[in-house]
Amino acid sequence: MAESSTSVAALASQICNQISSVFTKSLTSGGIKSAMDVMVEEIAAVANQKGRIFVYGVGREGLMLKALCMRLFHLGLSAHCVFDMTTPPISSPDLLIASAGPGGFSTVDAICGVAKSNGARVLLLTAQPDSGSSSAKHSSVIAHIPAQTMADDEKVGERRRPLLPMGSLYEGAMFVLFEMVVFKLAEVLVESPEAVRARHTNLE
Repeated sequence: MAESSTSVAALASQICNQISSVFTKSLTSGGIKSAMDVMVEEIAAVANQKGRIFVYGVGREGLMLKALCMRLFHLGLSAHCVFDMTTPPISSPDLLIASAGPGGFSTVDAICGVAKSNGARVLLLTAQPDSGSSSAKHSSVIAHIPAQTMADDEKVGERRRPLLPMGSLYEGAMFVLFEMVVFKLAEVLVESPEAVRARHTNLE
């Protein structure tokens, strides 16, 4: 049992170290704002203008963004997941936060285009900022998360079975990034832990 626990702890440590290395890379990108700083600035600006925030991503990236959307609501912001039945129309001064880890997806490209054409700002999260995708072309600002995605997974997979396959490293980094963003936003928006907790649903 002790050996099994050690093995689990070692795996967890390796995964956390891989995710942590993503943020070490981003800090060494001289002159480029961190993804956290970009997100905090954009969301705070929308909050100051009484705008709304919309999030969209495909697959597991989308799940991470839904988790962020929940916390943004807890911070007192008007936050919505694209395709929810109660999602309002987007316009200025709203913000769309979209993710396309490998650079672009057809649905993300299209939704970014619609948001931009309706006057909203578009914040794109991606590991491939120079992909030339429509998502990047439609974006107002890009938050670079320098993590492995499906775009470069095969290079690793040829050598050995990766601990975090396909886009898992990128998606894990998204979760950690969003927790940091929420922590910083609470300071910027002057939201107390009590106020944040009070907005959590009681229909559970």
